[in-house]
Amino acid sequence: MRFLYYTFLMLFSLGMIAVVGGIGAVVYAVSYYGRDLPDYTTLKDYDPAVVTRLYAGDGRLLTEYAEQQRIFVPVEAIPDTVKNAFIAAEDQNFYKHSGIDPIAILSAAADNFKAGGRPRGASTITQQVAKNFFLTNEVSYTRKIREAILAFRMEKAMSKDRLLELYLNEIYLGERSYGVAAAALNYFNKPLERLTVDEAAYLAALPKAPNNYHPIRKHDAGLARRNWVIDRMAEDGYVSTGQAALAKLAPLEMVQSYNNTETQAAYFAEEVRRELAGRFGTKSLYGGGLVVRTTLDPHLQDIAVKTLRDGLMAYDKRRGWRGPIAHLESLKDWQGKLAKIPVQEGMIEGWKLAVILAKDAQNISIGFPDGSKGTITTASTAWTGPNTKALVNDVVVVEEDADEKTKNTYILHQIPKINGAVVAMDPHTGRVLAMQGGWKYEGSEFNRVSQAKRQPGSSFKPFVYLSALEHNFTPATLILDAPFVIDQGPGLPKWRPTNYSGEYYGPTTLRVGLEKSRNLMTVRLADHVGIQSVIDVAQRFDIIDDMPPRLSYALGAAETTLLRLTTGYAEFVNGGKKITPTLIDRIQDRRGKTVFKHDTRPCDGCGNLVEWSEGMAVPTVPDTRKQIADPRHAYQMVSIMEGVIQRGTGAKIKDLNRPLAGKTGTTNDSKDTWFIGFSPDLVVGVFVGFDNPRSMGKKETGASAAVPIFKDFMAEALKDSPPMPFRVPPGIRQVRVNAETGTRARGGDKNVIWEAFLIGTEPTDKMYILDGSGISILPGYGSGYGGGHRNVSTAPAQIDSDEAFVPYVDAPARTDSGAAVTGTGGLY
Repeated sequence: MRFLYYTFLMLFSLGMIAVVGGIGAVVYAVSYYGRDLPDYTTLKDYDPAVVTRLYAGDGRLLTEYAEQQRIFVPVEAIPDTVKNAFIAAEDQNFYKHSGIDPIAILSAAADNFKAGGRPRGASTITQQVAKNFFLTNEVSYTRKIREAILAFRMEKAMSKDRLLELYLNEIYLGERSYGVAAAALNYFNKPLERLTVDEAAYLAALPKAPNNYHPIRKHDAGLARRNWVIDRMAEDGYVSTGQAALAKLAPLEMVQSYNNTETQAAYFAEEVRRELAGRFGTKSLYGGGLVVRTTLDPHLQDIAVKTLRDGLMAYDKRRGWRGPIAHLESLKDWQGKLAKIPVQEGMIEGWKLAVILAKDAQNISIGFPDGSKGTITTASTAWTGPNTKALVNDVVVVEEDADEKTKNTYILHQIPKINGAVVAMDPHTGRVLAMQGGWKYEGSEFNRVSQAKRQPGSSFKPFVYLSALEHNFTPATLILDAPFVIDQGPGLPKWRPTNYSGEYYGPTTLRVGLEKSRNLMTVRLADHVGIQSVIDVAQRFDIIDDMPPRLSYALGAAETTLLRLTTGYAEFVNGGKKITPTLIDRIQDRRGKTVFKHDTRPCDGCGNLVEWSEGMAVPTVPDTRKQIADPRHAYQMVSIMEGVIQRGTGAKIKDLNRPLAGKTGTTNDSKDTWFIGFSPDLVVGVFVGFDNPRSMGKKETGASAAVPIFKDFMAEALKDSPPMPFRVPPGIRQVRVNAETGTRARGGDKNVIWEAFLIGTEPTDKMYILDGSGISILPGYGSGYGGGHRNVSTAPAQIDSDEAFVPYVDAPARTDSGAAVTGTGGLY
């Protein structure tokens, strides 16, 4: 017995020594390895980099900006199915241990002893949080000890739910996905709350090695790992045996990611990106989790892309064939040779490289790099001209003919050298609904809507004519279309502007001057009202920042952008109200707080309006837009620009048979061509020209290059909406007038139109002429405009209140300084 007693005492003493020694070793290890650990308390204010997302106006995702693709989701918003899947796969005792799991460690040690090789870890979720935030992936006992110490400390400072939240939002799950929310969207195109058991289990299978379980590249391994997680979920009681069996039968399929949008709006998105970077900085842009509600209308954007490309191709093909992409010396191994030719910059979706294998009078046989063959339709080659046909062995660009019933039939194309832009805007709010800044963003990121400063040419003229209306002219005012000469000073040639046609048309109404885009009338008008008045209008409408006081600038010599010019036209159709173009409706931060909105108008009662019901009062929202032009004058300009389409340079648009208005623009040598036009609720600007300005060719104008694009855009954009007339403000009276003379229409007149006059300025059957000696009355417009008038007085004539005179001005033309120059007296 005594022997047993001393034996027990000895073993007990040895055990105590071991325990004390073990405790001492643990204390030493904690002291040694834990002395320079990171400050884990920073996790209490965890603010991860979160993806910034841009949405179109219809709620469709447009694009994302992020260094790490992450969508932060609070733990209470993460479904239990997702949380349980990760706990079952990664840390079965998560809610029971204090940071480390001794049972899991012993199990892993046993497995490692049996298997050898790379050791299997036994890290808890808390340990993984410690590693992901503060440590490296180094495989060593030192790192594991530091990880365990951190995990133990974190468990004391934070709740289990907070630790799980950190884990599920930070962990990398492949496919650029950081966190479970981003992974759910990238793998299954679903938000977390819509994930099924099998999908949640697959995500939980990924943390160890996402690339090893990819649903496409490593499908079988991914399926096996997913099913293992489902079994663990059933074993731990998270799902029933039947649910697990059904989940394991589900196929493992990756759904196309939601951020692959069909809307081609790269120019628009880049414009928004630049604004966000300037407003909030790049850190917030790429990691701030901003939610940006843009103004983009995907339907109109698709129309803008297609119509611009069609218009640029139409111009390019009018100029003829420029030759093939390449020419093969022989057709031996043509597949291999063709495969080595790189895809050409500027090729768009659906375009392919092909080599011409044979041709005859009826068919052109072509081959593709994969060995397949096709036929080019002879109709699609008519534009190449009789002497510039594509030859056998030529490498060309083709597109499958969607309208041809025969399969493998293609259209011959060439990549246009010309470029251009289209922008569509809501004229009442300034919301930019579509923006295509060039042929293809991947070929050129330069945005020709907002960045290209070009001469607007005749598309600037409406602002000159508005200035005239503000100086008591009417649309029926007669202005002399005749030679106009200015002496520019010693040693300089005289400036002699001409009309595009090279002809002179005599006294012509102000309306016709704009409809037909008469240069001489415009210059004479600007000279009479004063170029400074024109400058004031241009700056009021924010068309041009710095416009020199030179008469040539009345013809659009100053540079501006398509966006600014289109905004100016929008201010005509909205009744002369100032608007600011915007691509962004609202921006929210990661917590849902609105940090910017375009519409800042006060709205009493809007915040309390949760759901609309019949009988509720409509909240009153004030119109805070600045009035920059008399709405009556703005409408007169709209009416005149309707005439541009009905009878003038935009007549190609007339057959759309709906109220539309606008103005063409063409600069010297046809270097820049424009058309800016609008319906009552949509304004669209089109620009076409070479990036390095040069002539587009003889007879190329805004009417030939830009008008067809506008027409095609409006035809598609408005096809499902009924025609709506332009809104007429109070103070306007419509009068039937003789379109040639501007006088009130009489019986027998053939060319009669309705003209818009300010009340009190309506014409009569008399014509009053202001000349150097006073008011002259022309007793009958049928007898001509020359010597048939008589001078009445050098004093202003007394005019009845129900009559208005149509001012003729007979005075020498002036230079900008007001000095008289070469005698060009006559009628203005």
